[in-house]
Amino acid sequence: MATNAAVTVDTLKLLLEAFNRHDLDAIMEFFTDDCVMDMPRGPGPSGLLCEGRDAVRNGIAMRFEGLPDAHYGEDSHWVLGDFGVSEWTLTGMQRSGERLNVRGCDHFTFRDGKIKVKNSFWKIIDPGTG
Repeated sequence: MATNAAVTVDTLKLLLEAFNRHDLDAIMEFFTDDCVMDMPRGPGPSGLLCEGRDAVRNGIAMRFEGLPDAHYGEDSHWVLGDFGVSEWTLTGMQRSGERLNVRGCDHFTFRDGKIKVKNSFWKIIDPGTG
């Protein structure tokens, strides 16, 4: 991806395809060197904060380790200038044997055609409500 290229919906689709292949090298090509990622799970209400390429790569690898067949589908994407959103359904079998099927989204901030910030959110299934 060129450093001054504009991010488009197609860019976000290609990123999602790389996530579905579990291709860490391809995924990291979309990120700036000083990228930041807030994961949906973690020690506090903001999830786990990963700062810098190594931490972001490790955070994504951790996702694939915990959910080895992770797949993002039913996706839609929007881009407006330096901001973008991807909505998706994440499915897979966790190492614990529990099946994961959650609706979620990523909010992106772009700089020079790459992802500077990726902030992930999930809907939490609570069978006891409703």
